[in-house]
Amino acid sequence: MYGGTERVVAYLTDELVRLGHDVTLWASGESKTLARLETGRATAIRLDPTCEDPWASHVAMIERFARHAHEYDVAHFHIDYLHFSVMRRLGIPFVNTLHGRLDIADLVPLFQEFSQVPVVSISDDQRAPLPFLNYQATVHHGVPLDLYAPGPLERERYLAFLGRISPEKGVDKAIRIALRAGWRIRIAAKIDHGHKPYREYYETEIKPLLGQPGVEFLGEVNEDGKRELLQKAAGLLFPIDWPEPFGLVMTESFACGTPVIAFRRGSVPEVVDHGVTGFVVENEDQAVEAVKQLGTLRSEKVRAVFERRFSAGRMAADYVNVYRKLISANTAASDGASLSPLLDEPSLASGVSLP
Repeated sequence: MYGGTERVVAYLTDELVRLGHDVTLWASGESKTLARLETGRATAIRLDPTCEDPWASHVAMIERFARHAHEYDVAHFHIDYLHFSVMRRLGIPFVNTLHGRLDIADLVPLFQEFSQVPVVSISDDQRAPLPFLNYQATVHHGVPLDLYAPGPLERERYLAFLGRISPEKGVDKAIRIALRAGWRIRIAAKIDHGHKPYREYYETEIKPLLGQPGVEFLGEVNEDGKRELLQKAAGLLFPIDWPEPFGLVMTESFACGTPVIAFRRGSVPEVVDHGVTGFVVENEDQAVEAVKQLGTLRSEKVRAVFERRFSAGRMAADYVNVYRKLISANTAASDGASLSPLLDEPSLASGVSLP
């Protein structure tokens, strides 16, 4: 469970099981789940250095799933568009969560061909580049209520950055904002050395900034390290420069009662309640001013908003509503028309039987 998409699928699957649904998760063999597990391969592709062709396992899994698809009331996919051609011919209910950015020119002809595939967006903003898709709902991501706990009322005087070292995530902006505001910054971030542009960006743009006084680079942290970082921080900086489809780290921060200062890009205005769970700003100057206002926000209110808007239970309930709508439509369709799947990073799929 190493990426945002994988975590969301795990949270959703376990919550559906807790709600009493019969769930089969199709994923890699080392996956930890409350559901029944069907394995596409023994080890996750990203974690297997011997994997030379990542698509081979996906195509094989799609074919295996197609043979069993009629065993489920509904199928929910998170593996991009690899299976569209196969699944739209089966005549059974499917739904497909879009996890990635849609402002990519190559996606336009693809989705024009598969415009009737039922999809779920993870923010309303994500829909903008492809408004003609067959959207069933927008379902914001959710996190288990007991995964994070609120931090102490008296926070340490530092700002946190949690993410990936890439230009669109804005770690350089976060450093400048913190230092201009006179605060320390602690950075937990993954460096993708296997991706040449990101590696060069780190070496030329970011590495020289990390040696400054007040800047602490933690590298990639585990779940415990993330929890400690967010619980003790006075605020999380999220100065993105791209159309973020959702931004799970913002809700993880809310779960710790920690407010977020974020740039007005992508989903940010949908996720951050300005003046309650953080501040939505336009630029670095406004972010520096927002740091000065962090003391006006109450961590218990931040946590309360998280519990109401971004719990895994709320997410699962929203998806069950989508499942029931698709099942009903499929039952009523006289021509047996099929429904289908989708996502950004090839990952996981599940079959659900509703009581």
